[in-house]
Amino acid sequence: MSNPTVAILDCNFPNTNLERGIVQSTGAALVVGNCRTEEEVIDFAADADACIVQYAPLTRRVLRNLRRCRVVARYGIGVDNIDVPAATDEGIWITNVPGFCKVELAEHTLAMILAFARRLNRLDRSVHRGEWETIGNMRPTRRLSELTLGLIGFGFVGREVATRARAFGLRVLATAPRTTAEVMAAHGVEKVDLDTLLTSADFISLHCPLTPETRHLIDAERLALVKPSTFLINTSRGAIVDEAALIAALRAGRLAGAGLDVLEREPPAPDNPLLAMENVEITPHAAYYSDDSLAYLQTSVAEEVARVLRGERPRSPVNPEVTPRVL
Repeated sequence: MSNPTVAILDCNFPNTNLERGIVQSTGAALVVGNCRTEEEVIDFAADADACIVQYAPLTRRVLRNLRRCRVVARYGIGVDNIDVPAATDEGIWITNVPGFCKVELAEHTLAMILAFARRLNRLDRSVHRGEWETIGNMRPTRRLSELTLGLIGFGFVGREVATRARAFGLRVLATAPRTTAEVMAAHGVEKVDLDTLLTSADFISLHCPLTPETRHLIDAERLALVKPSTFLINTSRGAIVDEAALIAALRAGRLAGAGLDVLEREPPAPDNPLLAMENVEITPHAAYYSDDSLAYLQTSVAEEVARVLRGERPRSPVNPEVTPRVL
């Protein structure tokens, strides 16, 4: 019987040395691809015993054709590129790395809040134009201790954001259907419903997964509830926000600005109106990154694969109800 094979379907990391060392310690071989389509995944990994994936599509059709695969480990937290019910039907474990970049996401979120609160972009551009003007560029600006942050989602990242925001004196509200008011209160946060959060917050930050229920959660109707002085921050998933509705709200002055690390289409089309808006800060899906978080991520996915290849249960299964495939 030949040694098992682990296929990295795609990744944009400098190297996969960490994964290779862990995978090879189990006696398995590691192959690395650059899959972008269903056909490419099937051609590359049809006979792989395990897969590691970043963005490649793992649809029901693909999963059905991964004839030997026992586990798919996702580089990251979200699994919206994987048909998890289909994987469960096929007896394939799906794993992720919950909370791996919670510190980095929280820091990136606070960086965007601080940049807007202190008008850094406006001031920087003014100086580069040869100006030296403070009040005209700073108004309106208030102390953070007089303002409110609303968190949509209160998992690993939301809690890290709340801790940092409270250190700056921000009042913090949050909405999360599965988190109790008592848990939020223990973090110094007030639990409210979504509409109350939207109408009350000066900064709104998204920290929920992309699911059928959260797709376009922030749409035209909900943006209409937001104060014109409010800033929207999204370091979660682009499709949680209806981008067309966001653009319309920004153009109409119904929203003060937006800080976006994620978009509905990545990278954006060159003619995306958001790219030309001075009150929009966009980073290239970078909030997760630090040297530390990347090393942890690469190590974690490889260790999950190694556990399954050894016949063990993974530590972070997305589908714990699966009946594992036996070959």
